[in-house]
Amino acid sequence: MQEFCIEELREKLFELQDLNYKKFSAKLLPTVAEEKIIGVRIPELSKLAKNFFQNHDAEIFFNDLPHKYFEENSIHVLLLSEMKNFYECLQGVKKFLPYLDNWGNCDSLIPKIFAKNTSELESEIKKWIASNETYTIRFGILMLMKFYLGENFDKKYLRWVSEIKSTEYYVEMMAAWFFAEGLIKQFDAAIIFLEKNLLSASVHRKTIQKAVESRRISAETKNYLKSLRRK
Repeated sequence: MQEFCIEELREKLFELQDLNYKKFSAKLLPTVAEEKIIGVRIPELSKLAKNFFQNHDAEIFFNDLPHKYFEENSIHVLLLSEMKNFYECLQGVKKFLPYLDNWGNCDSLIPKIFAKNTSELESEIKKWIASNETYTIRFGILMLMKFYLGENFDKKYLRWVSEIKSTEYYVEMMAAWFFAEGLIKQFDAAIIFLEKNLLSASVHRKTIQKAVESRRISAETKNYLKSLRRK
């Protein structure tokens, strides 16, 4: 196992640079300064992460925070998402969350091992959504959406998200996405939050908008959702 060298990794990232993709990414990531985006496509990042860290110590990379480039954070996310040990992964996620500064890295951080440890994860999620940090809250909602709207569902999770007070755009959009998914997977429980106006006006509006745009919701249901738009 070779000693990790950030300059070696960056050199390989710049070898994969696509300047057109850099410009495209910068438009999608308004919270990230363009000079912090190298411009490497996801398949190339995945391949690099897999090959590079077969021969280098990922632990040293995990401790090299904050990273300089968006793509370094993307690799960090890819490595965390593939970790096999739940407790090591959880500690890694908790250490990394304060450095999240964009929706792209946040929404890509979906550790597979979390799906098998939802009971242990629940208390951590409750802390994350109570945070004051935009992307920590967003990540917490994302985890609820990915792992708790199916067989692990409980109505309390809808209530947790409805009670988040943040007015940050990226929090509200994730909350709306969560409730739109709720309408698809747990309609009877989720629709009450719209019928009884239990969401903020902004999240209420965005939820209906996302649901109406979904191909997984029937035309009849979409018409009903439109009738619930606030005047």
